[in-house]
Amino acid sequence: MATSIRTKQEPKVVVADAVARLRQAFDRGTTKPVAWRLRQLRALKQLLLERGVELERALATDLGKSGTEAQITEIGLLVGEIDHTLKHLKRWVRPRRVAVPLTLAPASASVVAEPVGVVLVIGPWNYPVQLCIGPVIGALAAGDAVLLKPSELAPATSAALARLLPEYLDDRAVAVVEGDAEVATALLAERFDHIFYTGGAAVGKVVARAAAEHLTPITLELGGKSPVYVDDTVDLADAARRIVWGKLMNAGQTCVAPDYLLATRSVADRLVPYLRDAIAALYGPDPADSADYGRIISDKHFARVSGLLDGLEPALGGVVDASERYIAPTVVNGVDATASIMQEEIFGPILPILHVSGLEQAIAHIRAGEKPLALYVFSDDRATRKRFTRDTSSGALAFGVPAAHLLVPGLPFGGVGASGMGAYHGRHSFDTFSHAKAVFSKPLSPDTLSLVYPPFTEARDRIARLISKTGSTDDRRPWGARR
Repeated sequence: MATSIRTKQEPKVVVADAVARLRQAFDRGTTKPVAWRLRQLRALKQLLLERGVELERALATDLGKSGTEAQITEIGLLVGEIDHTLKHLKRWVRPRRVAVPLTLAPASASVVAEPVGVVLVIGPWNYPVQLCIGPVIGALAAGDAVLLKPSELAPATSAALARLLPEYLDDRAVAVVEGDAEVATALLAERFDHIFYTGGAAVGKVVARAAAEHLTPITLELGGKSPVYVDDTVDLADAARRIVWGKLMNAGQTCVAPDYLLATRSVADRLVPYLRDAIAALYGPDPADSADYGRIISDKHFARVSGLLDGLEPALGGVVDASERYIAPTVVNGVDATASIMQEEIFGPILPILHVSGLEQAIAHIRAGEKPLALYVFSDDRATRKRFTRDTSSGALAFGVPAAHLLVPGLPFGGVGASGMGAYHGRHSFDTFSHAKAVFSKPLSPDTLSLVYPPFTEARDRIARLISKTGSTDDRRPWGARR
């Protein structure tokens, strides 16, 4: 069973001890057998199915999240990820044979996926089950030992994970450490073989600097301002429902939520009433009374998000209640590109609409900023879709729906540029937590390499020049592979 550590005393000592025990388990080969990996994944699935109600309660306490939303966006998503991994893991771990140039024949070459070692997963507060356990799935599948630090900003969920994981997972190779920034600092001072961090860019830079001290590879799942573009070729009522759904799940505290909307003034003015109707359809006439509408995680975050409305005139919404950390679904139609709300990721239930003259200005605006984690396009025009695919860069590009790409195990989830580095989900998780080791084998006899040994005679010079002309890396079948 996994180890749970609450570090109230001397974090450096406790953390060092936890890392040492995980290192010992990995060095002994505890985590490497595929059978062990499969057992851990099945046990993790069992936890989610048997103790899901406890996780739902914790999520409700921390975020006001409904049980249904918890199942859809956290627990159920993880069960699907585990099932996908269980189905494919035996194939993923097989050595992958690759072609050998004719000039090196006879020989064989393959890529072997080996576990990297002991990995650190630092989870966020906004999806504190899914975004903690998701990377753990990949690390276990790859055969690594794992140390998980949940976010202290979601204390109920952190405590639940620290309590439940030890009941199901192997404590020799999986540990949970709870704590604040002091604990995180102690963890980052240790040497890991991979660090996986989900959160904001500021802390992401701290993680990157700490990892650089040990030349530790990292995955940074960050965020940014993910735009949504809407034109007049789509049904605006349908588009509004999907935009509202993607924006307001978890009260807008989703890294891939639409951050702002780009549309012409004409489209924006026609879209706003549909947004109002969609909000009412999903959350009732007053979302404050809806059991399905969440709350902002903390007073500090509430003050930041609500402060973004200063000086703006909402087209709908705008109601805030500090005592409940409640911010109503809010749309601001016609913001200025220089407004403060357009300078940082909102991470809340406010949707500003920036008017553009058309497609060209929309693409120019997106390209002028940092590369987003996701970009959403509502257009049925094939040329428009092609332009966004060709002329913009983002972690993901989705047409017709926000956030749903996370549910496709075969798609990589990750950012680019300021929105992150590296990716995971499905096979991409396995690859992230594995080292792709090149394995090459050539028999000593016949020694075909003797043709290129010194001394370089005239005949060997001709051979070398012939090889240069014809190429020595042509893509041929691996030697011995069936035709």
